[in-house]
Amino acid sequence: MSKASSAELPKTVDPYRLAEQKIVLEGDIPLKALHRFGDSVYGFEDGAVCHVKLSFSMDSERRRMVEGELETPVTLECQRCMGPMQKTLVSRFTLGLVTSDEQAQQLPKELEPFLTDEFSANLWSMTEDELLLVLPPFPLHERDECPAREELEAFEPVDSGDEPVKKSGDNPFSVLADLKTKKH
Repeated sequence: MSKASSAELPKTVDPYRLAEQKIVLEGDIPLKALHRFGDSVYGFEDGAVCHVKLSFSMDSERRRMVEGELETPVTLECQRCMGPMQKTLVSRFTLGLVTSDEQAQQLPKELEPFLTDEFSANLWSMTEDELLLVLPPFPLHERDECPAREELEAFEPVDSGDEPVKKSGDNPFSVLADLKTKKH
């Protein structure tokens, strides 16, 4: 197995040739180049990169595949306090290389399709798709680390058993219960 490493991951490659040669590519992609992803996060530091490792291979049925790992630090917007929160996105994936929807339907369930041209694949676009898939739908600080924790505690007082404290007082539905028990 050959290994190619560079500071920056190539943007486009011939994935079928790489799979036949069992090539491993490792490098970085500048986050500022991934516009769809950039629009989906609160932000990232200047010069931030996504570190990517891609292993191209063929399985026993001669299907071309790419196994990948990626990791990048980003800033997301906490949906509890609406403030910034640091998170490292990590993904591991296995994709089957296909050139048509028909080929994609033939893949086993454990392989996600990676639609490519016959001699060219855009690795940056593939990485961006994978990053978008691992974004948490509702990013939240840990409860005890969230700046909004004091407001949360005011609305959700807890006793020593960590169960919400039930307030004594009038039940707003008690009037309905009384009407139900009264006979006309």
